[in-house]
Amino acid sequence: MFASKACSFCSLTIIISLLTGCKVGSEAKTPLDYLVIGIESSPSHLDPRYVTDANSSRVSSLIYSSLLRLDNKSRLVGDLAEHWTMIDAQTYSFRIRKGVKFHDGRALTARDVKYTYDSIMDRRNRSPKRGPLRVLESVEQLGSQEIRFHLSEPYSPFLEHCTIGIVPVDSGMPGENRSQHAPPGSGPFTLAGINLGEKVYLKANSSYWEGKPPLAGLAFQIVPDAIVRVLEFKKGTIQLLQNDIEPDTLPWLGKNTDAIVETNPGTTFQYIGINLTHPILKHRDVRQALAHSIDREAIIRHILKDQATAANGLLSPLNWAHDDSVPHWAFDPAKAQRLLDQAGYPDPDGDGPRPRFKLSFKTTNIDLRRRIAETLKEQLSRVGIELEVRAYEWGTFYSDIKKGNFHLYSLAWVGIADPDVYYNIFHSSSVPPNGDNRGGYRNPRVDHLLEQGRRESDPSRRKALYHRVQQIVHKDLPYIPLWWVKNVVVRKPEVVGFTPYPDGDLFSLRRTSLRQAPHLQ
Repeated sequence: MFASKACSFCSLTIIISLLTGCKVGSEAKTPLDYLVIGIESSPSHLDPRYVTDANSSRVSSLIYSSLLRLDNKSRLVGDLAEHWTMIDAQTYSFRIRKGVKFHDGRALTARDVKYTYDSIMDRRNRSPKRGPLRVLESVEQLGSQEIRFHLSEPYSPFLEHCTIGIVPVDSGMPGENRSQHAPPGSGPFTLAGINLGEKVYLKANSSYWEGKPPLAGLAFQIVPDAIVRVLEFKKGTIQLLQNDIEPDTLPWLGKNTDAIVETNPGTTFQYIGINLTHPILKHRDVRQALAHSIDREAIIRHILKDQATAANGLLSPLNWAHDDSVPHWAFDPAKAQRLLDQAGYPDPDGDGPRPRFKLSFKTTNIDLRRRIAETLKEQLSRVGIELEVRAYEWGTFYSDIKKGNFHLYSLAWVGIADPDVYYNIFHSSSVPPNGDNRGGYRNPRVDHLLEQGRRESDPSRRKALYHRVQQIVHKDLPYIPLWWVKNVVVRKPEVVGFTPYPDGDLFSLRRTSLRQAPHLQ
């Protein structure tokens, strides 16, 4: 099965050897005392009211402070909020720390918090944050440092939505140049400049309320190609990489560079999405057969180089609501064949070439994703399922997924914190455009449990509700779980004090430093 992949590292080594010495990347000058971080794609937005993609969120979180934020254990902790309390199931109160200033020198007060949330809730502004906050009835300012949120109904995950960056009153809304619209923030770094498609520069905020960061600044260097990112790292023009790394490059990095490689558990969940309205895929036995046909451990070992852990569901063991009693889907081709027979799709010619049925599988044209897709195709062929792999560039691929134009596809969920994510993905009311139930999953029992989970404030009772959800979803299989991706950090020896976060957040850069000034271009 992996014969064609066995030489992938050899091929990669040849490619890197051919490219080494070539002129790659941007020639823009970067200050010598800035830390350079390599990322795969440009942030699409920096205004925190419009951030949705991972890189935008990670850069934006360094510019803007929020009432609360997740720490490196995925726990909600105070940021701008000195103290917060749930007065009742529909009322939350926050006391904001004094002395915080925006990057333009203005004091940050409760008025700015109210403005930020009011501007999100204004329909005319079309903020993507508005949907999850539809239960927010009003925001009340009580003096200069206290704010109170009133909800239209009990909503237990509300505190997770208090991690939105705060902007000053009258910041305005983004126009045509959305990626460059960045109102003043109050975070550890301030936006210093953008070279579109090349670099984003952040400068240390000398008046940051926790103290000026040790680094003079940050440069996010956009390098779409994975091999070129590795070459930039070898040259020393990139000093830190996190997760945007091809697994096959890790051995090469260890042998040919001064890289320090660190691997930690992560919460990013890779899965196969399913169109449950498809005449074949609507049968649960077929979906379970697919799950038993996949040898996750072999893919993790040979393709991902052990940079992932087989998953039993959406929530990783790092999540407080994870149910470790839910079994993993074992690789069992014989059972898969029995389930397919049971579903009414017998093998038409035994060991012959004719399949039981054909399905299409959509993925991106990134090399790693295509290799995984081809391996899935080979594994499913062993039980008589013919898979047609269709690889697209990201924009086309994601547009099809959002439209429901697929049989099977693979994507990942990043930054999962509260288990209410199940509502957005699997509640019957969350079909697009009202949510991300793209496969059309419907189960009244799950709907009821998810609605209870939103109203329940007791953590232990909420946990029990979500355990039941995980058990039902495991059997119904609207998603086929694949793995939780590990966080892989590759850094130069001079980069010290960087702490990885389970969701890939980069907020610990506020306490990172350079042991010595490196040689940069």
